[in-house]
Amino acid sequence: GDDAPRAVFPSIVGRPKHQGVMVGMAQKDAYVGDEAQSKRDILELKYPIQHGIVTCWDDMEKIWHHTFYNELRIQPEEHAILLTESPLNPKANREKLTQILFETFYVPAMYLGIDSVLSLYSFGKTSGIVVQIGFGVSHAVPIWEGYSLPHAVKKMDIAGTDSTDYLIKLLSEKGYSDLSRDIVKDIKEKLGYVATNYYEELKKAETSSDIEKTYELPDGQVISIGAERFQCSEILFQPNIIGKESDGIHRILCDSWKKCDIDIRLQHYKNIFLAGGSTMFTGIDDRLHTELWEIGHGDWIPKISAPPNRKYSAWIGGS
Repeated sequence: GDDAPRAVFPSIVGRPKHQGVMVGMAQKDAYVGDEAQSKRDILELKYPIQHGIVTCWDDMEKIWHHTFYNELRIQPEEHAILLTESPLNPKANREKLTQILFETFYVPAMYLGIDSVLSLYSFGKTSGIVVQIGFGVSHAVPIWEGYSLPHAVKKMDIAGTDSTDYLIKLLSEKGYSDLSRDIVKDIKEKLGYVATNYYEELKKAETSSDIEKTYELPDGQVISIGAERFQCSEILFQPNIIGKESDGIHRILCDSWKKCDIDIRLQHYKNIFLAGGSTMFTGIDDRLHTELWEIGHGDWIPKISAPPNRKYSAWIGGS
């Protein structure tokens, strides 16, 4: 297969807020992906995938149509399709997805693979625990010899989009309220990191300018980013910061591990892998290691791997 995806775009569908607002253009009834993102001021944006589960099939169909005909420029009836799914995807969703691909796009064959299992394949492993943090959902997924263990899968409805939302709020409070979401996401991806000790890092930010970084906006203006760099990622460990009642990702991981059969726990503890775009924060592996060490499991030392290809690891594993 290919080493990297040929097309990457957000799963967004946008429709004009007002008819006739795009004067002088051939107005479409819907825009998908990057085009929708670029016109977000005049479009009402919808996200057909919520927390890893498809919730609007009409919009999902538009995304698949855009993928086949505009991005990849292929005839779907001539290609077998591999799709990833969340580990807890409901059976009814799987059936609906299959129906659309066969009856609307006439694909000759298809296969559904759990994203975390495919990620593990991309790392050259078939057993371990995958901590998958994506756009809208995070999972801890124990896998044994290529099969996920559904009874031990743990889910957290906090992920990348929440950290972007929080950074928008933090920067707005600092006086940068007119930044576009794309710019804030870029700031997060370029300057964001995870603090090994959150409260010590906060003290450091208050007393020193060591962690301050500058970011140049498209108009040439330069802004300064300090504590926000690690505050935006801290919600993955402390969801209560944004008012969410949920355990942090380290607790989710620990609970998942405890649900595994005692005979495979040691092997899983030494084979923890990070996957998904929102695990690209520098320092996230060190923080997880510290948290697991503090929770403590006797003499067992966790081994956490953050492979460099983890952003697209599910895609690479499928390829």
